[in-house]
Amino acid sequence: MHATATAAASLAFPPAAAVSWSEMVSHRGYLVRFAQRKLHDPMLAEDVVHDVFEAVIAGRASFGGRAALRSWLTAVLKNKIVDLVRQRAGHDSLDAQWLDDDGEAIGAAALECPQARPDEVAEQRQQLDRMLARIEALPTGLRDAMRLRVLHDQPTEQVCAALAITEDNLFVRLHRARKQLLS
Repeated sequence: MHATATAAASLAFPPAAAVSWSEMVSHRGYLVRFAQRKLHDPMLAEDVVHDVFEAVIAGRASFGGRAALRSWLTAVLKNKIVDLVRQRAGHDSLDAQWLDDDGEAIGAAALECPQARPDEVAEQRQQLDRMLARIEALPTGLRDAMRLRVLHDQPTEQVCAALAITEDNLFVRLHRARKQLLS
């Protein structure tokens, strides 16, 4: 009975040497999709699947027949992905070197965040508050011109109609207001 069970197992699951290339490659699409979902990089996924096939052909991974071929290939692929992540974890650290626009190596500490730092945001708010207070301190004609045209971004024609002035007069008022704000 024991010999019969062994014979049946060998018929259901071929030994490692009997796994043909065509059987392995028939699972390639599934393996690549699986790797892409894990790695989020199509080219890297192809490379890892290639490494799986290479390991199987070279005999570094042997199919024992205890599972379906696809399950076994997926397990080998998972191990390859884990190895890759571990290998890259040592290389993609905060101390990694990048190249600037001139091709010079720079460390992660030298890279700047595109967002303003909290202290910069606070300073900008203070400057804005001071500028708004200075606009409010302008004479009425200049203040109204600045508010409507610059702060509220209303069209020139609309500002001129609201203030009952000509376009040339508006530009003179804006010029004078800016000059006073900069002094």
